Amino acid sequence: MTTATSEPNGSEPEVRTAGGALRGSVDEGLAVFRGIPFAEPPVGPLRFAAPQAVRGWDGVRAAVSYGPPPPQAGHFGMDAISRAAAGDDWLTVNVWTPEPYQGAGLPVMVWIPGGAYSIGMSSLPEYDGARLAREGGLVVVTLNYRVGIEGFAYIDGAPANRGLLDQVAALEWVRDNIRAFGGDPDRVTVFGQSAGAGSVAALLAMPRAAGLFRRAVAQSVPGTFFSPALAGDIAAACAAELGLRPTAADFSTVAPVRLPSAGDAVTAKSASFAERWGTVAHRSIPFSPVVDGDILPVTPWQALAEGAGRDVEIIVGHTRDEQRLLTALDGVLGQVTQEQAATALRVFAPGPEGARRYRDGFPAAGPDELYELVHSDWLFRMPSLRLAEAQTTGGGRAHMYELTWAAPGMGGVLGACHGLDVPLVFGNLSSGQPAALIGEGPSPAAEDLSARMRTAWTAFARHGDPGWAPYDIEQRRTQVFDTRSAVTAYPEETSRLIWQDYSLPVLPLVGR
Repeated sequence: MTTATSEPNGSEPEVRTAGGALRGSVDEGLAVFRGIPFAEPPVGPLRFAAPQAVRGWDGVRAAVSYGPPPPQAGHFGMDAISRAAAGDDWLTVNVWTPEPYQGAGLPVMVWIPGGAYSIGMSSLPEYDGARLAREGGLVVVTLNYRVGIEGFAYIDGAPANRGLLDQVAALEWVRDNIRAFGGDPDRVTVFGQSAGAGSVAALLAMPRAAGLFRRAVAQSVPGTFFSPALAGDIAAACAAELGLRPTAADFSTVAPVRLPSAGDAVTAKSASFAERWGTVAHRSIPFSPVVDGDILPVTPWQALAEGAGRDVEIIVGHTRDEQRLLTALDGVLGQVTQEQAATALRVFAPGPEGARRYRDGFPAAGPDELYELVHSDWLFRMPSLRLAEAQTTGGGRAHMYELTWAAPGMGGVLGACHGLDVPLVFGNLSSGQPAALIGEGPSPAAEDLSARMRTAWTAFARHGDPGWAPYDIEQRRTQVFDTRSAVTAYPEETSRLIWQDYSLPVLPLVGR
């Protein structure tokens, strides 16, 4: 049982959780609690183990600073951020609430950060939950989970999918404690983008997560779910970089802050493993959830089609130009050659006729557009669409969307790119790296679109209706978010037809 120990208007709000009392801070009328441990630090004897229940504390614990992030890969300088943060208490949550007292019964939104399962931390400014909580009248929770080798390497002596198990532990903490913050544990919505959306999809398929949330929002679901053989081979390559065996015992001899460098080294030369790892080597994706038959029994698409998500309402969607930002980061935006486009079509298009079908379906497309289309479809757009279709097939309800509003930042060349939805959903249009996509001084159009998306997401969290009709396999109704939004048939029909006869399989080890 959790109880509040202060009035909601107090200058230093306090709550009492199962672990002990917490003192937070006030931010423009909201009570904010940061860095709350939901599990013991996964170091020492607990390293590479499933998360363990947090021990309680005496007195009142200050909850005014974010907890340190888990060790990060080197992308975007995240490794430097994690090295600079002191402490190994990686598994923490943060809470924003307008009414921090027992019995308020507010809906709860729990954010799972993305980052290719290699980076990701809840302390990034774009994930500040204040605007969602304040304007939506609900409780917002953000969390950390283990990434990279710590969270997803498939190694002997450790459970698979430790990062997903961390997320389950955080949701169990929400179930057991959120009443103290004014939230209703029976009205929990999980939401996430990119790897966070892949995590949401995985949670829908995980028996351990059943009953921990009522609704889910998956923004740009990646289609990468590994077989044990593939994940194990990648882990062995990471271990080899350190002269180790791929075991929990051996990896534990390396300091956590040093371990991501092995994953970075493998990522840098992943193309050389293409004959073994197939498509993920071409995309430099060393970590993803593993369909191990236990923690994650089957892929999310199979699980939902078989009815696993029937009692969970979902929103799922993607941006129109998912690949554009990633192509820019690779330094080839506007410079894709005919040969690069042909290789992308050969590797990622479905089936032996896939490349031809893309060329026939998009006859006016040059190499840049074909490259972008097939990458976008393979990694994000078709997996997202298929999640909605699987949910509908399994007897559940899904609401589909596509973001088509072009990002005005960075010269306007990135279109409706991957990650653009994050600042729009949170309303943090001037914070963090994704806000660079919005441009300096958010325009009225950006503010209006953000307000509409926030309204849809928070309305869905409150009562399950985001404001447009559910998806079905006949009309395929999809909310298109743009300067002028509308509900139409699914806009990417050509891509849908190219992919309609092909399943999204567990990714195998293709050679030895």
